[in-house]
Amino acid sequence: MGRPAVILMDLINDVVHPDGSYAKEGYAEQVAARGVLERAAAAAGLARERNIPLVHVTVGFSAGYPEWPAHSPVFAPCRDEKRLQLGTWGTEQHETVRPHPGEVLIAKHRLSPFHGTALDVLLRSQGVDRLLLCGVSTDLVVLSAAREAHDRDYRVEVLEDAVAAADPALHRAAVDLLARTATVTSVDQALSR
Repeated sequence: MGRPAVILMDLINDVVHPDGSYAKEGYAEQVAARGVLERAAAAAGLARERNIPLVHVTVGFSAGYPEWPAHSPVFAPCRDEKRLQLGTWGTEQHETVRPHPGEVLIAKHRLSPFHGTALDVLLRSQGVDRLLLCGVSTDLVVLSAAREAHDRDYRVEVLEDAVAAADPALHRAAVDLLARTATVTSVDQALSR
């Protein structure tokens, strides 16, 4: 079956907390309605109990936004609106899924958690070949992560009860696309094996 790792992506205050800068775009509402933080916390807890690698991923930019892609429709407003600045409350993991001491936290500057990070090296050095993906948003980071992981020859499982998009239609569309390159499952199904 291979060695799994649980990847928690962009479950940060700016996105999932009701006071976050992106939360009002529908993310916080959908995360709450779907119970995403609770299900992601359950996945993290099961990973810890079973000694499964757990990786926390946050999106953000350094002070002054040197990594900021001005042409990106997703990230264009960040600099002017002071969104997603690393080291601030907004880019901290939500308290429900905050990393424990010694757990890996990777900062990324694009949608994919593989782009410009050490994620692949970290996973391969631990013998991981199966990724269990949780996070927000289904149509952006989760879809990007799943496709890139697929092309890097990982077995990919999307824990559908631990992901959300800004609205249900985007979530459903993304899940349909994800099913083409990943197994769509749940926290309990993926971590009960």
